[in-house]
Amino acid sequence: MSEIPKITPCLWFNFNAEEAVNYYLSVFKVGKILDLSRYGEAHPELKGQVLTLHFELHGQTFMALNAGPEFPFTPAISLMVDCVDQAEVDDLWAKLIEGGEESMCGWLTDKFGLSWQIIPHMLLPLISDPDPKKAARAMEAMMTMRKIDIARIQAAYDGA
Repeated sequence: MSEIPKITPCLWFNFNAEEAVNYYLSVFKVGKILDLSRYGEAHPELKGQVLTLHFELHGQTFMALNAGPEFPFTPAISLMVDCVDQAEVDDLWAKLIEGGEESMCGWLTDKFGLSWQIIPHMLLPLISDPDPKKAARAMEAMMTMRKIDIARIQAAYDGA
């Protein structure tokens, strides 16, 4: 088994963890499965099925647990993705929204029920600008969006 960091988010899946992890690896391209365990004799009805997958996406480690429908994901926990530009926002949004559901302000829920925030790197500096009028205009623009549109937020920030 690979070394597990001190703190690792554990994602509880409804017996589709392997499918989800492989999907995330295909979306983000930078990642790998670090370790996989299977159910054994203690659960004969599940014997041989994947129990956990320890995996990595862009250097962040996760544990995926195949444990059933008892605890579905909620937006109370989301994974925030820092995007370099609009092209990356568009690409990740298109892939993760497939079979999922849009929300507001760059949030979406993927087909596995996991919530994501697809956020351009430039957003936080604009909405937290020391000039309260600029920051308010940027925030107001963002609040009208589902997928973040950098050009619209920048234009609002600039007062255009």
